[in-house]
Amino acid sequence: MLVPLLFSGGAAVVLAAGGGLLTDIGDWYRDLRKPRLQPPNWLFGPAWTIILGCWAYAGALAWVAAPDADAKTLVVVAFGLNALLHFLWSPLFFKLRRPDWALIEIIPFWLSILALILLVAPLSAKAAWLLAPYLAWVSFAAWLNWQIVKLNQPFGVK
Repeated sequence: MLVPLLFSGGAAVVLAAGGGLLTDIGDWYRDLRKPRLQPPNWLFGPAWTIILGCWAYAGALAWVAAPDADAKTLVVVAFGLNALLHFLWSPLFFKLRRPDWALIEIIPFWLSILALILLVAPLSAKAAWLLAPYLAWVSFAAWLNWQIVKLNQPFGVK
């Protein structure tokens, strides 16, 4: 279990660091109109740290529980695809300043989390439950993203 946990933990650290580096809470973001339920900026770091920690542990549990090499490969590919989709959201929203594009991207991102849960549930119920907060948080983030688009459109117009 140690090697899979080190690998998935390292992936979570890279994902968290990359997302953090790509998240610019500057004047552009501060000036956006946001919904009343927008959490304070300081909450996002701890929330993502906990969620990605659960993600890493779920990935290690699922990999260890996978019955054969093909199943282990499927777990790694599914978590890798999810990591890619997770990573893409921040540059779309913050670097390109396109919450509208980020809103489109969050759909396959959300679906990738649901797919992870469905994939790992037969292997490890604990792994599936560890991913539930991730799905809930990204669902809320999708709603926030949608509200920001609604309140601030159009984007990309100079």
